[in-house]
Amino acid sequence: MKKKRFAVEQIVAILKQAELGIPIAELIRQVGISEQTYYRWKKKYTGLEVDQVRQLKQMGEENARLKRIVADLILDKAMLQDVLRKKI
Repeated sequence: MKKKRFAVEQIVAILKQAELGIPIAELIRQVGISEQTYYRWKKKYTGLEVDQVRQLKQMGEENARLKRIVADLILDKAMLQDVLRKKI
């Protein structure tokens, strides 16, 4: 998996700098990101604090884990139903 260049804390700090009035063109040049990346970060992280972003990430990971569990259980159920149909 591709390693991310910026940690969540860094992203929030960059967005805070833009809120303080640093011109966006200058900021993205200093940081070394594209304008598209800046606006994607802004859409996702504006108004959030670092701890809220961490919590959001943890909830996303938990959601993915739970989805995998549900998928496994659905497969198990389907296999058991097939076995029952073959016995009858």
